[in-house]
Amino acid sequence: MDPAVLRDDMVDSLQHESKGVVRSAWLSTAMRAVPREAFVGEQQAYSDRPFERLGTRVLSPSTAGRVLEALSPAEDDDVLVVGAGVGYTAAVLAEHVGAANVHAIDITRRLVIEARQNLAEAGYDAVLVDRRDGADGLPEYAPYDRILLEAAAIDPPRALLQQLTEDGRLVMPLGTGEQSLAVVEADGSIKRHGTVAFQPMLVEGEQADTVERNRTHREDRERARRAAQSRAGWEREWIDWDG
Repeated sequence: MDPAVLRDDMVDSLQHESKGVVRSAWLSTAMRAVPREAFVGEQQAYSDRPFERLGTRVLSPSTAGRVLEALSPAEDDDVLVVGAGVGYTAAVLAEHVGAANVHAIDITRRLVIEARQNLAEAGYDAVLVDRRDGADGLPEYAPYDRILLEAAAIDPPRALLQQLTEDGRLVMPLGTGEQSLAVVEADGSIKRHGTVAFQPMLVEGEQADTVERNRTHREDRERARRAAQSRAGWEREWIDWDG
């Protein structure tokens, strides 16, 4: 079947389902224009489900629609996507604000290469994609009118807030266990828009395809183990009197 027909069917379903994921005219137009098969392959392009690619989770069309609706960029806005992944959300944004106005970063080098290739194939090669620690943002091109963080964190990264314009907006999954889709304004105010499930934000030194993603969890466990071993006998939960 013609991919353009499949895209129209996909967006129609996202508009007319009871949850009404796609509500804005700009998003409907952009998602109908972007060839999703260039980013995820023909077999998985138009099914509404997430899947794994190079250790990262590719958002389902409905989840992509939710975060982009929350982002609500205006034409010609400067936008930063933190967590480039395969590049699909950056392409949808580029279709609306212009490819030269979209920058994307990812901490995993293989994903940066993948996103660049996919965006070029789909006709959005003017999108800048760089390998960076997402928590640091991309200050060389700041400020941004909109920042989309596609990874969960307990608090909004300070550097990203500092890289917003005065009336800018950061959209991100907030929390690491139970997460909510949060819209964070430049003044720090937060509005939550339902629950989501994203992978945790990586830190420098990690890659998306490692066994354990969140180095903070590993370090916390190691500190707890060392603290337990360093306690004096009377501080332990047990004492080996015979020893």
